Amino acid sequence: MDWQLGGLPLHPLLVHLTSVAVPVAALVAIAVAVWPAARRWLTVGAPLIGLVALVSVPLATSSGEWLESREKETALLERHTELADGLLPWSIAVFALLVLWWGWHRFGTERITNRGAVRAVAVVGPVLLVVVGVVSLIEVVVIGHAGAVSVWKG
Repeated sequence: MDWQLGGLPLHPLLVHLTSVAVPVAALVAIAVAVWPAARRWLTVGAPLIGLVALVSVPLATSSGEWLESREKETALLERHTELADGLLPWSIAVFALLVLWWGWHRFGTERITNRGAVRAVAVVGPVLLVVVGVVSLIEVVVIGHAGAVSVWKG
């Protein structure tokens, strides 16, 4: 695919989408994990936000690979691209956990009679959501910083 529009590479545009969507999804994951009111307000919106973030990552990485093949290879650029390859698994985790958390609260808590299972999910679910949210935030910052350094110092 030709990742340009009007002769300009699409990567900067798609990176900005990712650098907004992934942190928003991460913050939503943290919010629904620790704040029941947020879970009620966001309902199906939380997984949808996670989906936007998830879809943005391969778009940014694909456009970045296209752009990288047209640029002079540097150690800074290589570091940025290696770091960027690590974001997709975290975005998948955020999306999957948001879907599971929404599904659990929408359908699971009413149907599960084992109180131990309900308590276990009530503890493990938020911990996982917070962990993947925090790691996703850190990943985006580290990847973005490495990309900025590769552009401005490379």
